[in-house]
Amino acid sequence: MAEAYIVAAVRTAGGRRNGRLMGWHPVDLAGAVLSEVAARSGIDPAAIDDVIMGCVGQAGEQALHVGRNAVLASTLPDSVPAVSIDRQCGSSQQAIQFAAQAVMSGTQDVVIAAGVEHMSRVPMGTSVAGARPFSERVLARYGVKGFSQFTGAEMIARKYGQDRAMVDGYALESHRRAAAAVERGDFADEILVLDVDTPDGAVRHAVDEGIRFDASLEGLGALKTLAEGGVVTAGNASQICDGASAVMVVSEAALKAHGLTPLARIVNLTVSAGDPVIMLEEPLFATDKALKRAGMSIGDIDLYEVNEAFAPVPLAWLHHVGGDPARLNVNGGAIALGHPLGASGTKLMTTLVHALRKRGLRYGLQTMCEGGGIANVTIVEAL
Repeated sequence: MAEAYIVAAVRTAGGRRNGRLMGWHPVDLAGAVLSEVAARSGIDPAAIDDVIMGCVGQAGEQALHVGRNAVLASTLPDSVPAVSIDRQCGSSQQAIQFAAQAVMSGTQDVVIAAGVEHMSRVPMGTSVAGARPFSERVLARYGVKGFSQFTGAEMIARKYGQDRAMVDGYALESHRRAAAAVERGDFADEILVLDVDTPDGAVRHAVDEGIRFDASLEGLGALKTLAEGGVVTAGNASQICDGASAVMVVSEAALKAHGLTPLARIVNLTVSAGDPVIMLEEPLFATDKALKRAGMSIGDIDLYEVNEAFAPVPLAWLHHVGGDPARLNVNGGAIALGHPLGASGTKLMTTLVHALRKRGLRYGLQTMCEGGGIANVTIVEAL
């Protein structure tokens, strides 16, 4: 079977809600990572066959085909096509998988998978304001009045015996790992530094704004739960975030034709779906499926990136697969770094590939819980 390779991967540092990236239009933010990933690869941008852009809130400034508009805002020629996709939080991870499938099928040779979400300028839920996305037939089928990721997170916590201390402890570790990664300079190679205008003058945006360098269990414990009797709080859930990210995927023929240096090889592409009510549990079963298809065990995987939409999710995943906590989200996750929805898939892959190479490790696995009970799993081999 034909192979697919990652030759460049980049992300912006996350911006807090109404924070440093507030002045950046989402199209310009996405355009910046497209320009950067092309420049880092060293390829002639005219050779890019397609751009696949993940974005959840395709409304307002992210409407009217944000992927194509990002190409027009970038240094790529306007001859490069694009498509915008939505698989909820897994949108840009699915973009990677679509890009890899295009390359492995032989229909394309150079594809950029990317994602963008400006949650300050296009708030979560903008695209469904005043609408009813679930029909009465769907609600009746599952015996619910609606579907909620918050409800799903609480259901997972109860199912896997997680208490408040456990999820808060996990959240604290996310901040500690992210802070340590910043101090070690581990994010330096993956972040595109942006110029930002502030009331105090121009600054360089190079560090994820959401990291709480002084996080404590006392502070996390003082936060109110979102549901009475529950465990989920704003402190142990992912942060609202502005950001963009991009990964270039190429064929073996493109490696040779353009003299490109691969960072990683894509080993497995898996997507699965299950219960839309508990919803966020699907990464557990998708990982089982991916490992079986790859002929691997969790012990073969050196690092795991499991999106921290809510602390109960990676905790349940770790319990289910029997993984090593020391290999999970080694540089922190979305609780500390932020979760820019449609950009998180390529963001996590960027961090995973760089972390594997920096540590001299081989295999990495990325998974993402997604609205509707869907999950993507991607396994890569660092080169």
